[in-house]
Amino acid sequence: MSITQELSAFVAGLRPEALPPEVAARTRALVLDLAGNIVRARHEAESTPALLAAVRALGLDQGSSRVFGDEATYSPAGAALVNATLGHSLDFDDTHAVAVVHPGAPVIPAALAAGEMAGASGAVVLAGIVAGYEVALRLALALPAGAHYDRGFHPSATCGAFGAAAAAARVFGLDAAGVASALGIALSQSAGSLQFLANGAWTKRFQVGWAGMAGLTAATLARQGFKGAADAIEGRHGFLRAYAPEPVPERVTQDLGQVWELMLTGVKPYPSCRWGHAGIDAALALRAELGLRAEEVEGATLGLSRAGMLLVGEPAGRKADPRNIVDAQFSAPFVLAAALATGRMDWESYRLLDDPVLRGMMPRIACENDPEIEAEFPARMAGKLTLRARGQVFTRTVLVPKGEPENFLDEPELRAKFNGLAAGVLGEEKAGRMALRISRMDQLNDIGPLMQGAA
Repeated sequence: MSITQELSAFVAGLRPEALPPEVAARTRALVLDLAGNIVRARHEAESTPALLAAVRALGLDQGSSRVFGDEATYSPAGAALVNATLGHSLDFDDTHAVAVVHPGAPVIPAALAAGEMAGASGAVVLAGIVAGYEVALRLALALPAGAHYDRGFHPSATCGAFGAAAAAARVFGLDAAGVASALGIALSQSAGSLQFLANGAWTKRFQVGWAGMAGLTAATLARQGFKGAADAIEGRHGFLRAYAPEPVPERVTQDLGQVWELMLTGVKPYPSCRWGHAGIDAALALRAELGLRAEEVEGATLGLSRAGMLLVGEPAGRKADPRNIVDAQFSAPFVLAAALATGRMDWESYRLLDDPVLRGMMPRIACENDPEIEAEFPARMAGKLTLRARGQVFTRTVLVPKGEPENFLDEPELRAKFNGLAAGVLGEEKAGRMALRISRMDQLNDIGPLMQGAA
């Protein structure tokens, strides 16, 4: 079989009862994590009003599909677009470090919308989510992600479209040929650019949302017999060869069904670009250990990989002067200043964007490509913080940021993150009911009640 055929056969044949219990449990945790992001972003992300206005103008609000934290109903495509865009709007969603992909935001909404369309069980939807994660992440690993980034692509969106297509196709119960066709259709919709970094554009959120909707659309077309391109992954003009200079196609199916890339996906404890998290961990630890006050911080340098520098360290002048939330999410000086000055880095920290203390500290925080940290890439999103305070120099290296698979959040921490995002919007009682339904989603005979109670 070709790589596309082998991957498609895996997706079509993935049975809920065959999933290892730890994979099913981790998948439910990832759904809960994304749901909290969606609920909070529905009500607080600055891009949400324009997104919803456009969805209404396009008629994508006509239907019975649901969005977490929203009383309104949408078409299936509209729900996939909105859930996926909101899921990525806080930059607080899950991350696979080596693939450099946020897989949950495009994949989970596509699977849920497909489940509502098909009246699928929660167990089937859960299997679809697992299939989508495996496809999106394995494609990114085969590019590999660094070369894809160098071409200006955003892998969460480009690979996410394929993952969403696989997830929806599995939920629809398509056979291997149908899944392959869905992937061939997704090939025509795979897009995502890093140009959002130029001005803090909201396109980073939208293109991940579009990937969720594109994947659902691809699977729906395939379900109706629409023919997609053959060999979509490894073909001469397929995804890997078109989107990266030296892909490794065999990586897509390496240990397929034996090693679950979903289990190597981390959850963010901070709502900012993952490349800054090692620095935040280090800053919070040093601040607590030393009992530092903001005025005692003379300066700091964060050592990063080249990939990390691209996202949160350069250009230095712009990173030290963020003008909006997106700028701040991708600014190591901002997130480190927030952590050092306040002892926290959460969604409320963005209210301090114009705080004079943080504004005064940011120009004293620099980033540099550190050889020691570069050697950890791409296996780890590490960082080394060198802090100057009280006339002394303190250094802290964090190889495995909090939330990575080797340092994963425990159940109380996951629930605390969800409550911190959702309870302020829904109230403690509604947020608790939502969390309980998600924790039991694979026991539902029909996924509809999960989504009907999503507001």
